[in-house]
Amino acid sequence: VTTSGMITVRSINSGDAGTSGMLVFSSGSTSSGNSGAVVVGSGTATQGRSGMILLTVGSGTSGAGGSLQGFAGRSTVNTGGAVSVASGEGTVTSSGMITLRSINSGD
Repeated sequence: VTTSGMITVRSINSGDAGTSGMLVFSSGSTSSGNSGAVVVGSGTATQGRSGMILLTVGSGTSGAGGSLQGFAGRSTVNTGGAVSVASGEGTVTSSGMITLRSINSGD
């Protein structure tokens, strides 16, 4: 049994009063034609569970919490981009669950 490697991409921690770095993953622009795509995915497993994709926003001790935002593309000549969220198919039992919720407020 073997395990494939892991890749970690991260910015360095800031000093006591600084701001940690930012990571940007972006496809290029074009003046004629279609721009590229950015794809993030986990692998499949033939015997076992498939991987997971986790997006998190860190916590802070002053001010509002960070935001997690997603936007579909804008078009000036055609239909704007779509947003699609789908749970996984369960071929033997039920499909996966989708949960959207707002967490309780403080005092």
